[in-house]
Amino acid sequence: QVQLLESGGGLVQAGDSLRLSCAGSGRPFGSYTLGWYRQAPGKERELVAVITSGGGTNYGDSVKDRFTLSRDNTNNILYLQMNSLKPEDTAVYYCNAVQIVPPYIKYWGKGTLVTVSS
Repeated sequence: QVQLLESGGGLVQAGDSLRLSCAGSGRPFGSYTLGWYRQAPGKERELVAVITSGGGTNYGDSVKDRFTLSRDNTNNILYLQMNSLKPEDTAVYYCNAVQIVPPYIKYWGKGTLVTVSS
């Protein structure tokens, strides 16, 4: 089992940058595929980016070339560097971990709010 705690959210202006962190406790991060998802008011939760245990990444179309995902397995931290933020990036951002072996249990953090003003 792993517990996830997000941090780094806040209020920024369009064009600013922000870095989110997700700290994990419990099992080592190397045992999981990690990712960030976000949910804006009135919308469904959507993929932001995921990174495999081997370091491969996949980004949502709306954040490609602006956001960068990285993981520090030694310290059990997942980072999301967000550049050139837009008002449409406003959402609660959730950290996610999925076991890389069956039964592929998913874990979620409680989220951190990012608000981008125009």
